[in-house]
Amino acid sequence: MLKKRVLTALVLVPSFLATLFLLPNLWWAILMLAITLVALQEWANLAKFHKNQTAIYLILSLVVGVVSMYLGRVQIQEPEDAIFQIFSLYAGMASVVFWLIFVPVWLLKQFQIKNKVLMAVLGWLLLLPLWGALVSLAQVSPRTLLGFMLLVWIADTAAYFAGKQFGKHKLAPTISPGKTWEGVLGALLAVSVYAVLVAQYVHLNMINTLAASTLLLGLSVMGDLFESMMKRQAGVKDSGNLLPGHGGVLDRIDALTSTLPAALLLILLINFN
Repeated sequence: MLKKRVLTALVLVPSFLATLFLLPNLWWAILMLAITLVALQEWANLAKFHKNQTAIYLILSLVVGVVSMYLGRVQIQEPEDAIFQIFSLYAGMASVVFWLIFVPVWLLKQFQIKNKVLMAVLGWLLLLPLWGALVSLAQVSPRTLLGFMLLVWIADTAAYFAGKQFGKHKLAPTISPGKTWEGVLGALLAVSVYAVLVAQYVHLNMINTLAASTLLLGLSVMGDLFESMMKRQAGVKDSGNLLPGHGGVLDRIDALTSTLPAALLLILLINFN
């Protein structure tokens, strides 16, 4: 399994970096929309949509994406685009509230949604803001987006190895038996080191950078656990099999759904100040 994970990563990482740094903004947005549609298809499978329902769901998602690209031609780094910045600010705030307040209760009670319309809306709530954040952060700077994604990947990798080596105390045994508190602590240590290095390199306030990194780590754990709960309720181990050793697209981006919209919020707050 580890060998497959590494081999897949060796293919995905260079491809991702090439597209991130070389593609024009429009083509990057289109590529990210295509990946989002794959993730939405996997979500539809978790929601037990029928084939026709999945097709309608994806068509509606595509329409939303195309309309958003047409209306969102503004760039968030341009100060005159205040309306877009305000919209993004409130969207980021709503995302943080959802993940920090509603999701912990959801995980504790393990609510199960059986209404397919609500599941469709939930899928949009999770994945469309992620798509928007991927596009907007890349417009700010490809390095900015990469920096936030590196934080999540470092946390995920550190949690995996720390949990495997030292894991004894289960984090959420009824949701994801493989995750441990030791893994979270390993992720916290690795992310803290990363935050210190970034703060020194970019000349950021050390305390603020550590606080923001800790918040994003907490959100990444929430995103990971939430998708694990949805898979468990659907009775599947992985959201798909597109990525050998990793499962589906959702399995790879689960932590990003909760962290990148919040990261965009942080950037907008900095710009407003």
